Amino acid sequence: MSIQGVFNEGVTKQTSVWVSASFVQLTAFLFCLAAWFFTGRDGSFASLMNIQNKYMLLGGIMGALITYTVIRSMSSLGPAQAVMIIVTAQILVAYLIELFGLFSVEKVDFQWTKLIGVLLAIGGIILFKK
Repeated sequence: MSIQGVFNEGVTKQTSVWVSASFVQLTAFLFCLAAWFFTGRDGSFASLMNIQNKYMLLGGIMGALITYTVIRSMSSLGPAQAVMIIVTAQILVAYLIELFGLFSVEKVDFQWTKLIGVLLAIGGIILFKK
């Protein structure tokens, strides 16, 4: 993610954020199609219509928004601080998803050690910034 973010920021400086994000998504799509074609073509695109929870299909839109926010945060915070914040936020959100059993994920019991781990990561960001 760190290298990709720096590359995307470099493309953005020479084009625009939406051109850069579009190129990232387009090349990812083409790469995935090629990988699917050459690795046995498990599943089909028609099977997407049978997805039970249709909101799960929003991953591509989320990917585009994530690409946008990574590009912006890399340019405003720098790669190290941006990645630290992004990874810590991802860990926090992932733990909340597990804790509350959101999106059909198996619910887990609260653990103080996990909360302390997230707080330590946040403290690390604050320490790094100073």
